[in-house]
Amino acid sequence: MTEGTLSGVKCTNKAIGVIASLLIVILNITGCAGASTAAGYSVNSFLSDDQISMNYPTYASDLCVVNSDIGNDNSSITDSVSAGLFDLTNRETLFAQNVNDRVMPASLTKVMTAYVALKYGSLEQVLVAGSDVYVNESGAQKIGLKEGDRMTLDQALHILLIYSANDVANLIASNISGSIEEFVNTMNAEAYAIGATKTHFENPNGLTSDEHYVTAYDMYLIFNAAMQYDTFSEIINMNSYTTSYIDATGASKDVDISNTNGFLTGAKPVPSGVTVIGGKTGTTQAAGHCLILLARDTAGNPYIAVIMRDTDSGTLYNDMAQLLNEIVN
Repeated sequence: MTEGTLSGVKCTNKAIGVIASLLIVILNITGCAGASTAAGYSVNSFLSDDQISMNYPTYASDLCVVNSDIGNDNSSITDSVSAGLFDLTNRETLFAQNVNDRVMPASLTKVMTAYVALKYGSLEQVLVAGSDVYVNESGAQKIGLKEGDRMTLDQALHILLIYSANDVANLIASNISGSIEEFVNTMNAEAYAIGATKTHFENPNGLTSDEHYVTAYDMYLIFNAAMQYDTFSEIINMNSYTTSYIDATGASKDVDISNTNGFLTGAKPVPSGVTVIGGKTGTTQAAGHCLILLARDTAGNPYIAVIMRDTDSGTLYNDMAQLLNEIVN
């Protein structure tokens, strides 16, 4: 069985202080702050006493809270989409449109799945598919895992983030937490822990469910947190991936996948002066077309850009190109 050779996992979250009255640790998470900020939420407004005792943070002092639209009169981004552009160097929101609206995330969910897996699992861990690995929704992306199939977490994360396989999301969840339900509980707990307070997950893959939602701003927080793991940052930059796993009979099954990110593969043009490092796509009929990216300017400064609930693939990439243009304009 071929396994990935990525280096070890590194998380750079560090506690930077204690709010005594709330008994909460504030995480030092790279993000944005400055002029476009607001007071942090009181955790008492949305957490139980038991949750507070688990040391959930408020918004860290270096993360911005967007309370209204931020943009310019020349923007031609579709009015109905949720969109945000965050300058991680200057800690400034460059563009915000409907960023606090609840929307379905589709496969952008898998950013949170990867974050939880990297936090609680190990890359060498062997995952064994159970009866809950099957995905029956029509048209759902999958590699066709069957009960008894096995691969490492490292392999699974590559397939999850590059190919967006929904059955691999189930595989990861049930092996990391013992059941998909428990993994989803952890997803929700970790979302609150990084400040994504308007988010609620019901599955690890993003397939449609009425109570499965995020905001564009929360997706920024989640993506920002996931980027602190070297493995995540490396995988989202890959155009393709080839590996093999072992099926229930002991036979080797080959996997050869390509990235679904049109900017990364070169299928879609990137604005001059901007380099797309990587990201995650997501599409369902209910969620529309979604994309979150890490990009850099010519000086190497990083930005997170996110667009959600766009109407079709062509419009999504046109809107994202307009959003990325805000970096150089």
